[in-house]
Amino acid sequence: QVQLVESGGGSVQAGGSLRLSCSASGYIYATDGYCMGWFRQAPAKEREGVAALYIHGRDTYYADSVKGRFTISQDNAKNTLYLQMNSLKPEDTAMYYCAAAYFCLAGAILSSSEYSYWGQGTQVTVSS
Repeated sequence: QVQLVESGGGSVQAGGSLRLSCSASGYIYATDGYCMGWFRQAPAKEREGVAALYIHGRDTYYADSVKGRFTISQDNAKNTLYLQMNSLKPEDTAMYYCAAAYFCLAGAILSSSEYSYWGQGTQVTVSS
């Protein structure tokens, strides 16, 4: 079992920045393919992958809509995943979720179906 707790959401104006954190606990880092990611879901929309990475790798993966603005990173010593969000837009408004899985296919790492463990979410609201 893996427990995930997000924090750092809030309300900002367009162009502003926020940093989300996801604290992980439980049985983690068990496999080479262990992956973690950030997803978001706006009202009446499907959940979409925003950014993801492999805990034991160096590659990062981003949705086209956030490339160049968002940065995913990790601090393994603190068992924490981060999402730095810059140049925020009103369309970034959503509930943001942290997710983890013991294995993700590289081609599907931004697909929510790859993930077994989810946090409770943190709200991000960007006003124009």
